[in-house]
Amino acid sequence: MEIQDEELKKGQVVDARARNISHNVRCTECGSQSIEDSQADIAILLRKLIRDEIRAGKSDKEIYKKLEEDYGETVLYAPKFDLQTAALWLSPLLIAGAAGGIWAYNRHRQKTNVHIMALNLVRGVPLTPKEKQTMLEVLAPLDLQGTTFNSFSWWRRWLPKL
Repeated sequence: MEIQDEELKKGQVVDARARNISHNVRCTECGSQSIEDSQADIAILLRKLIRDEIRAGKSDKEIYKKLEEDYGETVLYAPKFDLQTAALWLSPLLIAGAAGGIWAYNRHRQKTNVHIMALNLVRGVPLTPKEKQTMLEVLAPLDLQGTTFNSFSWWRRWLPKL
């Protein structure tokens, strides 16, 4: 009785490991499914191969390596990091860096536009309502808590009628 229980437990361990590995291996025929979910002939054969390798005492890494050698790197859902896949892994960082650079450039341009607006104001060129608001935000004095005054009447007195 104990021998049967022990064999049953070993069989359950083999099945659990095989399912875990099968979820991480792409079906070479379907491409969009794991071999665990696919009913293609090659998926059935790969599941059997994985179970046989587990029963032979191979580790998960050894099984993944054998599958990669036999069927190529695309059979694994998580490709390893190397020169060929660097663009794939680094593209989110590159996109975020580019977006941050664009944002910083626009902020810098917005601040330098204040100088141009001030020169236009001195020259007597009328400002647009958006430019007026920007000038008032930049030129408004700060109170002791570091927040801007709600009323810009003091500054409006010094600015010509716009």
